[in-house]
Amino acid sequence: MPIFIKCRNTDVIFTFLTLFFFYFIYGIIIKTLKGAILIRKNGHSKKTSKLKRWLTNIFLLLLLVIGLALVFNEQIKSLFVQNMTTSNQVDKLTVKKITRNKQKKATFDFNSVESLDFDTIVRAQLYKDKLAVIGGIAAPSVKLNLPIIKGVSNYALAVGAGTMKEDQKMGEGNYALASHHMINESLLFSPLVNIKQDAVVYLTDLSTIYTYKVTSTEYVTPDRVDVIEDVPGKKLLTLVTCDTTGNKRLIVHCELSSSTTTKKASADAKKAFNIQKNTY
Repeated sequence: MPIFIKCRNTDVIFTFLTLFFFYFIYGIIIKTLKGAILIRKNGHSKKTSKLKRWLTNIFLLLLLVIGLALVFNEQIKSLFVQNMTTSNQVDKLTVKKITRNKQKKATFDFNSVESLDFDTIVRAQLYKDKLAVIGGIAAPSVKLNLPIIKGVSNYALAVGAGTMKEDQKMGEGNYALASHHMINESLLFSPLVNIKQDAVVYLTDLSTIYTYKVTSTEYVTPDRVDVIEDVPGKKLLTLVTCDTTGNKRLIVHCELSSSTTTKKASADAKKAFNIQKNTY
């Protein structure tokens, strides 16, 4: 049975591998020092002393780097995600670029999406310029402004909001988007835990700005993929992310209230995407 994005924290694996690497290096240094002691006994004390100091410095440097990585793991992740999100926001694009991106291939396999660990973020950082950004989503009441990226690849969901169905279109059917929840609640879909009923949510492809209003929120089990299905006669927006525990999924239900060309859109709508001066 398909399930929504995985939310368990796999940075435990990162920590384990880091510690394993640390002990591996430690073992090499110990063996080297033992060899150096044997050399010293054979009359090469000066060379041995220099080698010992050099190896000790390398060991301390590695220890410092590993320690910083473990202590500031979340801060480093947040910094990378913020950088990737900002560099891919819709105000950096044009209508022509978005039109080309819509033609790119993407994956829509929910089961292939992993939780947002350090390794995924680093890989996404290298891949960020190849993502197919096809629009933007903004919810001013919770200070959310993200790029919309075609598909639900691990890289897409590390940068912005991923489209969950291959044939979905803004302003039609049930437009479904997913993204991760992070400890830093200003990033990705983390702000959605604070969104209220009747809050305004905007979507744009730079040609049109679609205005939705939140109708309800709910927490569901990860297998409730039915919430993103189309509803006859309704023009909906469904936002999916993890709850703070990672055990359930927060679903934000919205309904279309209006749409207008970007040129004629309200100042508030343009400000939400920072596209007041964009040549759309």
